[in-house]
Amino acid sequence: MTLRIYGYAGSINVRKVLWTCAELDLSFEREDWAGPFRSTAEPEFRALNPVGMVPVLDDEGSLIWESNTIIRYLAAKSGRCDLLPLAPLQRAHVEKWMDWQGSDFNNSWRIAFQGLVRGHPDYQDQRIIERAMTGFSAMVALIDGQLRETGAYICGPDFSLADIPIGLSVHRWRSMPIAKPHLTHIERYYERLCARAGFQQYGRDGGP
Repeated sequence: MTLRIYGYAGSINVRKVLWTCAELDLSFEREDWAGPFRSTAEPEFRALNPVGMVPVLDDEGSLIWESNTIIRYLAAKSGRCDLLPLAPLQRAHVEKWMDWQGSDFNNSWRIAFQGLVRGHPDYQDQRIIERAMTGFSAMVALIDGQLRETGAYICGPDFSLADIPIGLSVHRWRSMPIAKPHLTHIERYYERLCARAGFQQYGRDGGP
């Protein structure tokens, strides 16, 4: 059976799953939920995910939610130990960056994104936006330092599953319509990501 993904393509968390499917050459069908589409508060969606968040993956009737959990599952099921290592220590190095993206890093850009990109009326105080962007940029500078050490990708010389959530957040930072510091290793990293077909299709502006 074809995988079914519930969630609209503009969501950064949905794009994690779409990009992962591209890396794994997995076919899927997608159904729009959240954002400008159907509300995830509807009972039909809550039957898929009781917490009401996208994405949700349906794999032959098995429902999985939480974006980083979904992409771990898909990589492991596909046997892609190059993306998600089997050795506990190497796997932990990949997963720590994924978990950090889903917590501290993800939270650092929420206010600025709501104000600058979505134009939310509750987030229009320029001082608060600038303070949020300072925090966001500090997180990206931390990644820049990591990339300086690894020389290529977030966990080393080769692309791993951690680069999907981290890369999408880096793209979000670069696309913010406000002055940002120039970070050499981030720019080189972004160029590497742009060479990947999955990122070209889903990483920057969503996808079909």
